[in-house]
Order: sequence, then C-alpha cells, then structure tokens
Amino acid sequence: MSVAVIEHPGPWSEEEYFALGETPNRVELIDGSLWVSPSPSKRHQHIGFLLTRELHDAARGVGLLVLQEVNLRLASGRVVEPDIVVAATDDMGMTVEGADAKLVVEVVSPSNAGTDRLSKAQLYAAAGIEWYMRVEQPQNSVELHLQRLVGDHYKTAVVARPGETITPDEPFPFRLEVAALLPEWRG
Repeated sequence: MSVAVIEHPGPWSEEEYFALGETPNRVELIDGSLWVSPSPSKRHQHIGFLLTRELHDAARGVGLLVLQEVNLRLASGRVVEPDIVVAATDDMGMTVEGADAKLVVEVVSPSNAGTDRLSKAQLYAAAGIEWYMRVEQPQNSVELHLQRLVGDHYKTAVVARPGETITPDEPFPFRLEVAALLPEWRG
C-alpha cells in the first residue's frame, strides 16, 4: 500500500485546491485544510445513483438541477463534495454556490459516519442551506432522514424506511418510495 504525501506549507487556498484536479479520493477544502475521504463503496454509489434518478424529474420540473459529487462552495475557503446537490444552477463550470443549493444529500458511509452525520451537517447549516437529507444504510436497508434548518441546526422533518413513501412539498415537491433505493438484486 502506498500513501501519497502532499507537502504544502501553510493553509490551502481555493486556487491551490482546484489545481489538484481530479483525485482518486474525495478531497474537500475546509478553512485551509484538506479533508480526504476514501472513495465511496459500490453500494454507496449505487444508492446515490438511484436517489439521483428518483429526484431528477421532480427537480427538473421546477427548474432545479440534480448533481452528483459536485464541488459545493459553502463559503470562501470551504468547498465540499456532497453525494448529491439539488440546486438552482446550470450545468456549466465546476462549482455550485451554497446559496443556490436547495437540498444537499449525504449517503452515510460506515467509514466516514461522523463526518456525514455531524461535521458536514454543521457546515451546511452554517452556510444556510435549508434542507439536508441523510441516507442511512442499516443492515442491508435504507432510511431517509429529511431535515430542515431551524436556527443554526437541522431538525428532522421526516424519517422514512422501506415500504414508506415521502411526499414533501419542500424543498420542492417530490414523491419517493424508499424501496426504490434498494439495489434491485437485494429485492
């Protein structure tokens, strides 16, 4: 196993961060520091794809774009890469501005659960992103936790499990059967 070491004096700027280009791991910029996470598992990626597919038409119908693993600038020097961003933006460029994000989705990885559940939620809240969805993966299942920003933190609006359907009016009207996020081969 080889480990790449990046020697860099002092904090990273956005310009230096973007100069890294595509990397095999997920690399995010938080206040001059790089956060590096392993690439998502196949299951994680498949759930993200299925959720993106399920949200696409409803978002498009109200002029929003659904993007996977896009750079999301929360503030100067804070660029993260959520699993899914639903935003009032176009498909040009490399970055979505936090003010344009209507919904941010994280599929919780067992290897990165603290970051997905706590740290990133706090960063999204600090950026004023009104809606956050956390996708949990308990024992070969899926749970959706749709949360709304109240003050400076998120409060759960709905939790849904397989066999249940969520039909929120906000952040945009959509209908989602949770079972549709289960990989087909798991039935």
